[in-house]
Amino acid sequence: MNLDKNSLLLYAVTDRSWLKGQTLAQQVEQALLGGATMVQLREKQLDLPHLRREALDIQALCRRYGAPFLINDNVDLALEIGADGVHVGQEDMEAGLVRQKLGPGKILGVSAHSPEEALRAQAAGADYLGAGSVFHTGTKTDVSTLSCDTLGDICAAVHIPVVAIGGINEDNILRLKGTGIAGAAVVSALFAQPDVQAAARHMRTLAERVRSGES
Repeated sequence: MNLDKNSLLLYAVTDRSWLKGQTLAQQVEQALLGGATMVQLREKQLDLPHLRREALDIQALCRRYGAPFLINDNVDLALEIGADGVHVGQEDMEAGLVRQKLGPGKILGVSAHSPEEALRAQAAGADYLGAGSVFHTGTKTDVSTLSCDTLGDICAAVHIPVVAIGGINEDNILRLKGTGIAGAAVVSALFAQPDVQAAARHMRTLAERVRSGES
């Protein structure tokens, strides 16, 4: 699957912390109905059989709504079920090896925290970069925040699209205007909200403003 830059506009990353009586697939569907453009299954606490079941359910939804579906880190599972791609961090499998395993037809996303990491990931075959954490986040407690200047430097250093991630919500997303990002990857701004669909609709509107440079 070729990556359309518009797919990165509102990139939903799953988190089972806020299921509120729903299944993860039900929450993802609400996000897709609200305008999420891409979904990453990121559930590091699940064993493989449960992760596979979640992946198959959410992949079916993403295909129905026309959104790319990626799996965090697990290259073998992504290949097994035919997911659209994989996202890996700097501490996961090296991006060049991931590209070799995936082949040319899958989407490869790589986390980057500096222009140097961004350039290495691009050279290794990444289709897009996830840059962050741009704001303080409770999802990852071991990362420092990335300044908007550094985010802009990352975007300027590469010719592949960059999506900002980390602590992004309705109160701070507009601070990312002018950085050059293709979109925002969000977790709690969708899945911790009482109405996931309404939250996705609102965040998509804000993400469009960031990308267009509107005030």
